[in-house]
Amino acid sequence: MAGPYTVAAICGSLRRDSWNRKLMRAAIARAPAALAIAEVPIGDLPLFNEDLERDPWPDAVLAAGAAVRAADAVLVVSPEYNASIPGPLKNALDWLSRETSAGPAPMSGKPVAIIGATPGLLGTARAQSQLRQALQNLSLPVLPGPNVFVTQADTRFDDRGTLTDAMTVKMLETLLERFVTWIERNTVGG
Repeated sequence: MAGPYTVAAICGSLRRDSWNRKLMRAAIARAPAALAIAEVPIGDLPLFNEDLERDPWPDAVLAAGAAVRAADAVLVVSPEYNASIPGPLKNALDWLSRETSAGPAPMSGKPVAIIGATPGLLGTARAQSQLRQALQNLSLPVLPGPNVFVTQADTRFDDRGTLTDAMTVKMLETLLERFVTWIERNTVGG
């Protein structure tokens, strides 16, 4: 394993103590030594509007773009709202897929992995399917598996927000290990 590879984590839930934020923290804590995962906040991004694609670009767009552009890969952590992708996440993807005054589209060519959690029984399967479609449309290499659809999230974390379910921990660790190989395979020189 080479690395460490920097990974920009984008959490589709803006709620401070959401299940997906807890899952993102678990990924950060359980990342193998070859991955350095850090969150790129998206809560301050304005609604995507082509009228804003001019100098001066919104500061939040430039900051998020710089963080993603500097990363080797992207980890998307998504809830499922109304059987779909949450609005803030779609908004972030729209901004991060656009060329800015600071350079090429921040997500351009970045290997991507997707994980998600929900208290329901489908574990974000529908949102992740839609995310894959959107990301592949951007010609981004999306890790094909294993899928991490955390179901019944309220039973998978303790009162402090620590991921405690052994099977979920194993699935997350397996995805993160495979993500290292995926990054190596899908980056320049890989």
